[in-house]
Amino acid sequence: MTTENVTIDDIARELGVSKTTVSRSISGKGRISETTRRRVLDLIEEKNYKPNLIARGLAQSRTYNIGWVVPGDSEMTTLFFYQKCMQGVIDAATEADYDILITTVYDHNISGLLRVLDNHKVDGVILGQTLIRDPGIRALKKSGIPFVTIGSTEEKNVIQVDHDHVTACRELSSILKMKGIRSAALIGGGEDKVVTRSRRQGFEEGMEGVHTLIHMNCKKTEEIERAVEDVLRNKVDCIICEDDRICYVVLGKLKKERIQIPADLRVASFYNSALIEEYQPAITSLEYDPRELGNTACRTLLSMIGGEKPKGRQMLGYELMLRASTL
Repeated sequence: MTTENVTIDDIARELGVSKTTVSRSISGKGRISETTRRRVLDLIEEKNYKPNLIARGLAQSRTYNIGWVVPGDSEMTTLFFYQKCMQGVIDAATEADYDILITTVYDHNISGLLRVLDNHKVDGVILGQTLIRDPGIRALKKSGIPFVTIGSTEEKNVIQVDHDHVTACRELSSILKMKGIRSAALIGGGEDKVVTRSRRQGFEEGMEGVHTLIHMNCKKTEEIERAVEDVLRNKVDCIICEDDRICYVVLGKLKKERIQIPADLRVASFYNSALIEEYQPAITSLEYDPRELGNTACRTLLSMIGGEKPKGRQMLGYELMLRASTL
């Protein structure tokens, strides 16, 4: 028997045992002596035998698939974030011989996720975004399958991995206040998303005592531009954008209006990406590591699949970049 194309039949034949004995030795299940199990595992190592994942999955009642659930209505700019997250998920999954099954959901339409759960296609799920009233979380809790959310939630007994948005946004806002900002505007996206509310909370806490103007639920370009027009009418000192896409639109609108940054108006963003990082003057922003986020979430999920009980919430760090746009 060579080390090429070794099968479970070959292992069983050389040792003079049944295929069932070999399978039980691999899975660790069933009644089998430790001596026999050791003989099987030693030969497997010697011949470099790699059990077929489907066969191993059947033996262990596993699919060796992880569900990666992302919003199907994400705009191209948001997709950059999910792509980097997924790279981290793939890194961790590959090490554990797992594959990724991508599923999309649309706000409160989670039919794709429900189909995956009903058909038992995955051993666990990573939910890429959390909503205030999240039907995906409720469906996953009901199913009993291990799952981890990327993003925080107030739902009880949910394992969460997130960046500390409240602290990060509070710190950036506080620094701008200390730099002499007398009035500030926040332009944010949909408040049905937990991350949006967390960033708003950080803004309000950091800007306590400062006159503020808040425009939320600005999803379309024209809505963001109208918010900028209102900010200019109110002669606000600084605009803080809730994310990179909003900041990109804000910068374009200010350019049309011939507003000089930072001479006429200061600008900062609560999230930095390639979309705005080349802008001049450089934009003050918060930087996070989406790849680390995905990797941590996947490793946490794999530990849960293996029977461990991780802590309820893991908060990852951030980097605050003070740049020319707020000088």
